[in-house]
Amino acid sequence: MPIIEMHMMEGRSPELKCSVAAAVTEAVARTLSCSPETVRILITEHGGQEFFVAGQTMAQRAERQRAAAAQEQGL
Repeated sequence: MPIIEMHMMEGRSPELKCSVAAAVTEAVARTLSCSPETVRILITEHGGQEFFVAGQTMAQRAERQRAAAAQEQGL
């Protein structure tokens, strides 16, 4: 039984999560020649203060990107 664990930033709609789960299920079932009924997918969502890239939270990175964009526009 394949178990797929997905981590993503919070905020996506239930419909979008269902869509990605269906696409991943189809791809895994086709690739592994198993029944879609055996595929399990666990989605864990993380907030901006719990997800880090290059040592910064996503919230810090977003703020840095906003400041850089504002500076480029001369604001």
